[in-house]
Order: sequence, then C-alpha cells, then structure tokens
Amino acid sequence: MSNEGIYVGIDVSKAQLDIAVRPTQDQWNCPNSNAGIARLTKRLNRLDPQLIVLEATGGYEIPLTAALAAGQLPVVVINPRHARDFARSTGRLAKTDTLDAQVLAHFADAVRPQVRPLPDERVQELASMVSRRLQIVEMLTAENNRLQRASPSVRGNIEGHIKWLGKSLADIDEELKESIVKSPIWKQKVEVLRSTPGIGPVSSVTLVAELPELGSLNRKQIAALVGVAPFNRDSGMMRGKRTIWGGRAKVRAVLYMAALTASRHNSVIRTFYQRLCAAGKPKKAALTACMRKLLIILNAMVRHATPWQPHFTQPCSPVISAARNLEGVSVVRGH
Repeated sequence: MSNEGIYVGIDVSKAQLDIAVRPTQDQWNCPNSNAGIARLTKRLNRLDPQLIVLEATGGYEIPLTAALAAGQLPVVVINPRHARDFARSTGRLAKTDTLDAQVLAHFADAVRPQVRPLPDERVQELASMVSRRLQIVEMLTAENNRLQRASPSVRGNIEGHIKWLGKSLADIDEELKESIVKSPIWKQKVEVLRSTPGIGPVSSVTLVAELPELGSLNRKQIAALVGVAPFNRDSGMMRGKRTIWGGRAKVRAVLYMAALTASRHNSVIRTFYQRLCAAGKPKKAALTACMRKLLIILNAMVRHATPWQPHFTQPCSPVISAARNLEGVSVVRGH
C-alpha cells in the first residue's frame, strides 16, 4: 500500500494499544506486551504509513515507541494536552480509548508534527536516572517536612526513611557520575556546560539527559522545544503580554535555578538581568528572559564545543552572537 495519506493514531494504556488509521478508518487493538508490539510493528510496516502519532503516557509508551523507531517507522510522541485541545477544537468532547486513537490519527493527518530522532538507549537510561534522582529529592523534602511536626511514636520511622533516601541519593549521584565518565561525548558536553557560571552538576546532567537536541537546533527551535520562547497574545488593537507555554518542564525547572544563580554570579547574565530590571521589567519576566538567553548561549557552546569564556561579550564571539537581540523577549511570564 502506498504511504501517501496513511496516518496512524495509537492510544496507549497499561494493558492495551488502540489503533486507528486514516483515511481507511481501520481500527483494532492489541495487548501492550512484547508480543503485541511485535505484531503491531509488522502490521504497520505493511501499511507503510507516512506518520504515526501517540501520546506520552508516563512511560507506558516507551517500549512501543522504541520498537516502531527500530522498525524504521515515522513515530512522534506528543503532549497529551495538545491532543486534547485538538479534540475539543474539532468538537469531540467524549473520551474513550477508541475515540482517542481516532483523534490522534486525525491529529497526525491535520497537524503532521515533525519526526525527531529518538534518544538512544543510553540517553534514555540517563534520563531515567535523572528522573529517579528528582523523585528521591522530592521524597526527602516531604519526609523532612513531616519530621518537623511528627509525634515521637513515628519520628524514628521517618528518620530511618530519611537516612535510607539519603543513601539512595548518594548512590544514584555516583551512578550518574560513572555514566558520564564512560561516555566521551557526554563527558565533553558536561564539561562545556559546567564551565558556565550558574550551571552545576545537576543542571548539566539534566540538560544532557533531557535535552539531547542541545547543540543541534537553532536558537528559535531550542527555545520553543524547552518552552521558553515567547508567544504573542494580540487581538485587534489589544497587545497582550507575551508568555511562554509548553515545552519540557524538567529542563525548564533546572534552567530556572541556573538562571537565578547566573543572574548573581555570571557577568553576562547579570548585566542582562540588571538592564531589564532597570528598564522596568518585572523581576520574574526578566529572569525568564535570562533563562532563554542562557539556553541559547549553552546551545551555541555545545554546537561549537566551546567552553565559557569571561569575554563572551566581544562581538567576534560566535557563542554570544547567537544570543543577541534577546531584549525583546523580556515581557514573557514564567510558568
């Protein structure tokens, strides 16, 4: 069958995969298991679709996505919010697994999101460790908060859990360090990122794991991918504030802390931040603009494999040139 006009939507749940095809209107389901995924991959290879779209579902989609990509099939994983907003825009208010698959197939046909190369297995493992580290930190924070108001009868139990979580955090930090050292490419990226005032060990590893596209996209693409690109909110004569939206929350979180530190200790970002504040920009808006500027500089540094230099403000620097003309983004609002 020709691949012209063949678009597939797959709704992923823990136990089952629901598949819909446009324009043939074919629909079927199969188990979300190794055997089911293998059969589905073979069937989709025979269809030779132009695009396959599925939603991110907290990790249930990973085995299927990997199998489809390994089968040389054009697969895209989208944000569930994008699919839901698209469904509402087409008048579909009901929600079932079958209907969701139809919506995803329609989304693939109408929107045709760009297929991006998937991170390799080692990058996915690194991302999993970074995610687990974040979970441990969150649990430690919660347990420490509970300890402050715990009764004597449960205090010992909480303290034991805090001790165990602390050891788990140290263990996973060591695993992350070993993973970076074993990969020359990752090690070089981390060293380049760590050379920047404001970028620490957690920020650098998170950027490598959660943003493998760093250094391969232009400044507008990388800003939009992370979710620090401003979007206009204008209508008629009204000119609203530009706001950021979407993107990768984990990357944005570490970038916020990095920009906060850089606004105090990084001469380039500090000067930029102070200039925006002096111009009357709200501090949060100015800090969001610093996030974008810092990201664009880091993107250029990784592309050119160039560590941070204290005189990046010189016009001849290819890194600082990539981050010019950012004053116009200072009216964005952080999420």
